[in-house]
Amino acid sequence: MAKRVGVDKWLYFAALVLVVIGLAMVFSASAVMAGERFGSPYYFVVRQAVWALLGLAAMTALMQVPYSRYNRPTVVFPVVGVTIILLLAAFLMHDSHNTHRWIRFGMLSFQPSEIAKPALVLFLAWFLQNRMHLMDDVRGTLLPAALPSLIFIALILKEPDLGTALVCAGVTALMLWLAGMNVKYLGYAALAATPVLYFMLFYVKWRRDRMLAFLNPESDPLGKGFHIIQSLIAVGSGGFRGVGFMDGRQKLFYLPEPHTDYIFANISEELGLIGALIVVGLFVFIGWRGMRAAILSRDPFARFLAFGITATILIQAFFNVSVVLALVPTKGITLPFVSYGGTSLFIMLALVGVLLNITREVD
Repeated sequence: MAKRVGVDKWLYFAALVLVVIGLAMVFSASAVMAGERFGSPYYFVVRQAVWALLGLAAMTALMQVPYSRYNRPTVVFPVVGVTIILLLAAFLMHDSHNTHRWIRFGMLSFQPSEIAKPALVLFLAWFLQNRMHLMDDVRGTLLPAALPSLIFIALILKEPDLGTALVCAGVTALMLWLAGMNVKYLGYAALAATPVLYFMLFYVKWRRDRMLAFLNPESDPLGKGFHIIQSLIAVGSGGFRGVGFMDGRQKLFYLPEPHTDYIFANISEELGLIGALIVVGLFVFIGWRGMRAAILSRDPFARFLAFGITATILIQAFFNVSVVLALVPTKGITLPFVSYGGTSLFIMLALVGVLLNITREVD
């Protein structure tokens, strides 16, 4: 029988260190730009610090709430329903850069797609906990399990936000695999998704441009390949020790979105290979502690919940770092805990709070 112990202090500390690194690097990456655009070098870091405090408060509160309270249809279905409503509501808002990713109420703004990730993990953990012996039942198990994910992915793709949609798809696939789904069904799903993905990548002009730039960025170094080239220049310029905190050059209106999507490039330039490996190592460490909590838990709901939360963090971090290193085409995905973005930071810290509560009860 499980025994009650303290929360995983190592996991708590690792998340806290990433937040501190994130605040420092957001300031470094955005100070010049913020001063130029808004008249204050602290414009972005102050807002990020506020969200960090709110997120840490949420993490501290949620790690005290027994995870079993979420294991109820009266919790799961309202969360899924509200998430769908919020994703739909985003289309009623004024678009930003031809996208509908934000809901804005005065000074408050957030991305409902960030809420979709924990909602999806919660639903799958609740739905799959008692169905591990029915994973070959396509109509009774697999389709109902995949339905919320398909709805979320369809609405997120419509925003459009392919990167977050891929994160949701990856988390869904891994959780279904953990539940015992035959790998052949993943193959069928991949085959069914291939025509859709091909159309979205090669028949949507700006995505096709990104794909061509990814394959050959030097063909248009000042246009389509600019982002990739500037990112690699930043990474390469850092060397082993980096050029020094606040001394990076690529953030000076060369590197696009240096405080959000490409903050890892700024870390690599200023803190070098050492700093980059520390950040990657912290994510690996969080992954280990999260998977440890999943493995040690005897409660299937807790196991799925811990696994889903950990997978969400790691998949998103993997995509962000891979984009910066030109391993995958450019996607608008933030680096968890580190990149500028209040919704992402708050949600990720809240998820860690739930994960920390799960670590209270292990063998």
